[in-house]
Amino acid sequence: MRLALALALLASAALAEAPPEPDGYRGPSYAAPVPETLAGATVVDTATAARLHREGRAVFIDVMPRDVRPPELPAGTIWRDKPRQSIPDAIWLPNTGFQSLSPEEEVYLRTGLEHATRGNKDQPVVIFCRADCWMSWNVARRAVAMGYTQVIWYPDGPEGWVTQPDSLPLERVEPFE
Repeated sequence: MRLALALALLASAALAEAPPEPDGYRGPSYAAPVPETLAGATVVDTATAARLHREGRAVFIDVMPRDVRPPELPAGTIWRDKPRQSIPDAIWLPNTGFQSLSPEEEVYLRTGLEHATRGNKDQPVVIFCRADCWMSWNVARRAVAMGYTQVIWYPDGPEGWVTQPDSLPLERVEPFE
């Protein structure tokens, strides 16, 4: 009886971790438990993402933000971003998953998605960031709002990818120009 109660409590705690979808885009803190759903999109697990990658039918979009130069660095200090390790052949569209985007960031996202899909809004597009990251949820929601019909949200990102036994290793990516 105690074991059943303990398992029930653990199960209810696990269910409580997945928040509902918000009405708009999520703001800070972006590193937090994410919903299990995204209206208008398909949510996939690692095995499904790996299959889509192997089949080559979907384009993969990484939306992890770029590091920002710390403002307290003295003038003349050399600053370099950390390299981004991502799913092979992914297109990196950094800084497009914030709650609100500047007009320039919005154009960058639209241009990046158009480039990745060759202007075909029916092209399957897998959007990810990292595990428990709202930025990929925000971008996937934006892609749906832009009229993309086969938006696939992969909430586990590279952290999940490396757990797939037959997945390709991560590779360094550069931001889309």
